[in-house]
Amino acid sequence: MCTQALPRRSPIVKSLVLILSSFVIASLRPPLRGSIRFAILAVWLCSALHSSFAAQPNVLLLMSDDLAATLGCYGHPQAKTPNLDALAKRGVVFNKAYCQFPHCNPSRSSMMTGMRPNTTRVTNNEDNLYTNHPGVLTMPHHFRENGYATARCGKIFHLGVPSGLESMDDPQGWDFGTPFKSELPFPPDRKSLVNVKRGKKEGLGWQEIPGDDELLVDGVFAKTAIEWLGKREKEKPFFLAVGFHRPHLPLVAPAKYFDLYPFDSITLPDAPADDEADIPEPARNGAVPGYALTATPEQRRAAIRAYLACVSYVDAQVGRLLESLKQAGLDDNTIILFTSDHGWHLGEHGLWHKRSLFEESARVPFILATPGMKTAGQRSDSLIELVDVFPTLCDLTGIPSPKQMEGKSLRPFLENASAELHDAAFTQARRGKNAEHWGRTIRTARWRCTAWDEGKNGIELYDHDTDPHEYTNLANDPKHADTLKELRAKLAEKLPPIVMGDKR
Repeated sequence: MCTQALPRRSPIVKSLVLILSSFVIASLRPPLRGSIRFAILAVWLCSALHSSFAAQPNVLLLMSDDLAATLGCYGHPQAKTPNLDALAKRGVVFNKAYCQFPHCNPSRSSMMTGMRPNTTRVTNNEDNLYTNHPGVLTMPHHFRENGYATARCGKIFHLGVPSGLESMDDPQGWDFGTPFKSELPFPPDRKSLVNVKRGKKEGLGWQEIPGDDELLVDGVFAKTAIEWLGKREKEKPFFLAVGFHRPHLPLVAPAKYFDLYPFDSITLPDAPADDEADIPEPARNGAVPGYALTATPEQRRAAIRAYLACVSYVDAQVGRLLESLKQAGLDDNTIILFTSDHGWHLGEHGLWHKRSLFEESARVPFILATPGMKTAGQRSDSLIELVDVFPTLCDLTGIPSPKQMEGKSLRPFLENASAELHDAAFTQARRGKNAEHWGRTIRTARWRCTAWDEGKNGIELYDHDTDPHEYTNLANDPKHADTLKELRAKLAEKLPPIVMGDKR
């Protein structure tokens, strides 16, 4: 199927189709006046117009929360994700996709508007996009205005998870939206292999629970999305966004997903003894309060096991959704995009959280599958960013792209997985007890350069050709002085200090 979509059927187009149809019928009444050929042509034109507009693709946007590239299709040695692996065979897997801010609200506000945090000025979970930008046009709002039936199941914009707090959602964006209800409190004495302390600064909360998938919110979101697909207004194409909570803390999943990962099979990431010696202070563990983990190997394995169980739980919900699309005959005309708001550390560099500017936190999984794409099953090492999502979905569905966009369409990758879109990707973060440290990073095909507080509190430079895990900081190596200078100049130009205004 062709991926070239036409704009939605407007009232003008509908009228044109009716007029042409009437003319065709009239032309077939005697006398024919030699117009048989014209009538045939008009019939064909009417049919083509109708089928083209009717075939406008649907959109299924799938998001996971706090998910690093911890998937089988990304080469993770332990992750069991058969459904996402199958989706990867239908689409392009982007190996170098990056968020703009590794924190829930800033990242989601950026992605859903196509604007960088410098523009949204959303830099923590308390900032309100709509206070900063009254009347801002979000992705679902734009699709709704362009004739799409829109629905949200789960966390797309930032939510108070899993407490059910009011969110930063866009009420103008959705025809249908599920409330985010609290999960049931589960007995604390549920059998666990390791007793990890749950004090806020002592450990990562995790738990395996008895029962089925729909005891937790992600199972409910998948069920609700499937039900909405059956009840939707079928005359319209749909924009369905499903946001899964896991593997966001607390790391809770049904026991059957924990059973996929025998405790003794869990391996720990490499941790060179001197890894933190050349890391600037703002980038070290402890700069983000509330995420320190009691550091015994047993407790580390327990936390990793719980995270992987949550990933497999999300994968199962994705599988339910994709199967429902197939059964409904919708999979051959639906654009499917799976990604995350940011990554997550599982002990790399001694970190157990997000909000860092290392690869594990800034990088996200990103799988794009479209009808008829030539690059299905291929992988791309080209740099892309989450600000590319909005312009991409506009381009692939044929609706106009708002002027506010700061990303680019990924359409070239449907023809050539090696296409080049960006020469660099940019991410920024706030760290410290009071989020007082600002970090900004540039990622090129070879290099990552990070500046803390405009370089006043540290510079990092990593060569991914020789050091893909970012163990050795080369910022003080004179051999790379020119490279460092060039990257810092690009970083300063692209991400100048954010002016927060009076609200700060």
